[in-house]
Amino acid sequence: MDVPSQIREQLRVAADPARSAGQQAYMKSAMPFLGVTVPMARQIARGAGMIMTDGSAVRQAAGLIWDEAVYREERYAAMALLGLRAVRGDRANVPLIEHMVRTGQWWDITDELAHRTADLHDAHPRATAALVLNWCRDENLWVRRIAILSQLGRRGRVDPEVLAGTIDPNVPDPEFFIRKAIGWALREYARVAPDWVRGYVTAHDLSPLSRREALKHL
Repeated sequence: MDVPSQIREQLRVAADPARSAGQQAYMKSAMPFLGVTVPMARQIARGAGMIMTDGSAVRQAAGLIWDEAVYREERYAAMALLGLRAVRGDRANVPLIEHMVRTGQWWDITDELAHRTADLHDAHPRATAALVLNWCRDENLWVRRIAILSQLGRRGRVDPEVLAGTIDPNVPDPEFFIRKAIGWALREYARVAPDWVRGYVTAHDLSPLSRREALKHL
């Protein structure tokens, strides 16, 4: 059995119909759920995909699962495959990450893929900085959101110039998901650079939401 088929089968075995309606309602998703938790969907994907050592094969499997998904957990599994060692931090992932963001069009998708973009920052800092500084001006709000959140989890490895560069053009945006992302990205960086974040907040006319989130633990 090929990897995509194996993942689909295992997701269906793990399905919990008692959870599915609540998950769909919470996520406001047109795509139905199986009732599988996100950690379990990731575990299934990584367990099935760990046999693959060729990056192109992993991307092909992830793209196939994503595009043919009937249930949202299949999309969670597809994204999890991009965290496998064979492809983690590979610049060849960029078109697929962007495709997932543009077709996924929601916060759970974008926020998960932000971690895969953080992998790219670690592996290819210059190229990834250029990428997100382009994305942060995109017409699509989810592409802008992933640019802002693209250094999540990097802590002391965050490039503050890139962080500011992705936030600056989005400060005036009234969109909730952009304002929330700005605050979240700043709040995370405040864990290691509180003075920098205080200075940034003081110097910029952030929305009340962004400001509140940024200073939440300061």
